[in-house]
Formats: sequence, C-alpha cells, structure tokens
Amino acid sequence: MRIGIDLGGTKIEGIAIADDGSERVRRRIAAPRGDYDATLGAIVDLVHDIEHESGRRGSVGVGIPGTLSPATSLVKNANSTWLIGRALGADLPQRLGRPVRFANDANCFALSEATDGAAAGAAVVFGVIIGTGTGGGVVVNGHVVTGANAIAGEWGHNPLPAPHDDERPGQVCYCGRSGCIETFLSGPGLSRDFASHAGETITAEEIARRAQNGGPDATAALARYADRMARALGSIINVIDPDVIVLGGGLSNIEILYHTVPKRWAPFVFSDRVSTRLVRAQHGDSSGVRGAAWLWD
Repeated sequence: MRIGIDLGGTKIEGIAIADDGSERVRRRIAAPRGDYDATLGAIVDLVHDIEHESGRRGSVGVGIPGTLSPATSLVKNANSTWLIGRALGADLPQRLGRPVRFANDANCFALSEATDGAAAGAAVVFGVIIGTGTGGGVVVNGHVVTGANAIAGEWGHNPLPAPHDDERPGQVCYCGRSGCIETFLSGPGLSRDFASHAGETITAEEIARRAQNGGPDATAALARYADRMARALGSIINVIDPDVIVLGGGLSNIEILYHTVPKRWAPFVFSDRVSTRLVRAQHGDSSGVRGAAWLWD
C-alpha cells in the first residue's frame, strides 16, 4: 500500500492507494500554519490514522510546496514559509520510523497524471499547475526529473517569451525579478490584466464566466492569456519536447485554452509540426496527493 501526503499551506491531505491505483482511504486536516513542529506531528498522526483505518502499513511519499535543497538538504522555495530552512527530509522519517520520499507538489501532480491520469503511457510529460501561482513538473518514462538544483519544471520564473512592448518590463514577481511567466499566467495575473484594460477588478473565475457568456472585455482578456500561454509553452516544447502537457489548478477549467493555445504555439516551436497534446488533468485536485503516493514505484 502506498500513502501520499499533500502538504499544503491551509490543509494537509492524505491518501492510501492500492497497486492498481484504487483509493483505499482519504483524509484531510487543517494545516498548522506557521508551526513547523506541529506540522510534523500532524503528518505523523495522519499517516497513523490512515494505516489504522486501512489495517495496513504503507510506504510514505510527501508533496511539499517547495523542494529539498541538494546543497543543504533543507527546504527551500516554499510559499509555506515556516518550512524554509527546516530539515523536513530528516525530521519526518525519524518521526515516522521509516524512509520517506519527497517531491515538489507540481512534480507530484505531473507524476500522478503520467502514471494513471490524462498522460498515462506518455514518455515525456510536462505538468502545469495554474492557480494562485504557476508551477510545473517534468516526468520522463514514469520518473520525476528533479534536476541538479532541484528546480526542474519551474517554468513560472522564466521571463515571458517574445514579450510585446506593452508587456515590458512586466509586473514585479515575488522572486525579485520582473516579467516572470507566473505574473502573467497565474490567477492574480489574469485578474490584474483584466483590470488594466477594463478598469474593474474581478476574479479569474468570473473572467472565464463572462467570456463564456460573450463579454467582450473578458473575451479579450482570455485571448491575451491564451497567446501568452502559447508563447510560454512553446519554449517548453523547444526544450523538453513533451508528448503531453497536462494542465491542473483552478485556471485549467477554462475550456477554451485546450482549443486556442495549441493553435497559437506553432510559431514559437522549432519544428515543422507540433504533435504535443494539451490536456486537462484527469484526477483534478487529487493529482498532487496521488502523485506523492506514486513516488514509491
């Protein structure tokens, strides 16, 4: 039995899956925000509760909002800031009394969809989470590519490719640079773009709803969004040439993206044709926690 833990900023979700991918147990608890020791305890209790309910002991994989630094083995790049600089990779296995595998939450998402989701059977998969931020993960032949610096797939902190004049220098990103892909393609980025043209601040979900109903400002905002995504994903195709790109997160529910973006990325791809497929995640919000479980293959 495989146990996956998705360590989020507001909730911690746990799942147990069988070898065939079927779900045995699922639980969700509130995350102890700002308290590292309480977070460790919550994960341990969640694992034990899952094992008690299933009657079996399992391997444990954990998806985290960041990564473990190859240089220090400490957590880095986490938006759950109370984890940064902590020895989670050593502390949690010690508390649980067994080995634990860790991966960035976007990598877990990509692994889930590559294993038994929308990209099952594909050799090279790029998984994209577009929501509050813009995460990414790479899976090759069923294995997560972490990289020498543990940042493989972090496309959101590259500059937006082929920027138009009105896209320079771009919004300042929390990473300290300007014009990052994340500042354009995240939910807040879409809302900010709409507001700059329409003079009204609404959510990304509301923009999508208005566009579906034919609202001109919302339709124009989604057209700009699709164009930017096409440029950004075109650069990914040039580098790793994925068979499938899977979208997850709140903005992945915008249906028009799956038709519009592939029509627009060809000029930015160094090929006479583009066979890469753009698809919606099959497991939805469950992909992260399922991918954490699949870290044990």
